[in-house]
Amino acid sequence: MGATEELEYDESMISLLEAVWGEGFMSPGGTDEVDRVLGNKDLSEARVLDIGCGIGGAAVHIALTRQPSSITGIDIEENLVVRAMDLAERNNVSAICDFQRVEPGPLPFEPGSFDIVFSKDSIIHIADKFGLAKDVYQLLSPGGWFLASDWLCGYEGEPSVQMQAYIDAEGLDFGLAAPEVYQKAFKAAGFVDIELEERNTWYRTQARVERDNLAGPLYDELLGQVGEEFLIREIDVWDKMIVVLDSGEHRPTLLRARRKM
Repeated sequence: MGATEELEYDESMISLLEAVWGEGFMSPGGTDEVDRVLGNKDLSEARVLDIGCGIGGAAVHIALTRQPSSITGIDIEENLVVRAMDLAERNNVSAICDFQRVEPGPLPFEPGSFDIVFSKDSIIHIADKFGLAKDVYQLLSPGGWFLASDWLCGYEGEPSVQMQAYIDAEGLDFGLAAPEVYQKAFKAAGFVDIELEERNTWYRTQARVERDNLAGPLYDELLGQVGEEFLIREIDVWDKMIVVLDSGEHRPTLLRARRKM
């Protein structure tokens, strides 16, 4: 998992992202997008791992709606894990939700520990997609599914000037990769039934709504929480992101792959 010595998601960033994307969420689409990722897969009595659980919105939603036997959420930032634990407690699902801070590197679980490995827009922070795919494959039980969404890029090699401007504005530890890289990584790990579903068209529209909400209805509410300088900077991030969504260089994508029986 991608390492960082400083918090990438401090209290100001978390407050802004929850205001835009809803309680418990630090990426677009909320519970609807979680359901789209999961599709019609049966999670009843499944052992679920949530990689990059953030502040717990996806894991808690799964616990409330999909009847898993357990959900283990992992993240590298302690403040996010604490918030996830609190969200689970407030929604009365602490009995099946376990959130853990982990160190960057190989995932600390025994082979075959999970029936579903889930991730929502978090593996962008993991640069080694081949290593990630191999780790996930080993963690899954035979026939288990990797179900994820992530932010991909529509190019191989160096980003354009516009894409680099967006990456720099985000100021996050991004390990962007093209769809072809994910396909190759999944195949190399042994996955079958590999499916990538591009969500660029949806998010091009949604990002504009989010940007307008930040500059409009949410502005005064967030001003007191995060300050004007931070808020203006984040609106600029959205502006730069919309440019590369329109160009196709920024490609939100759903990822599904199954371990062989």
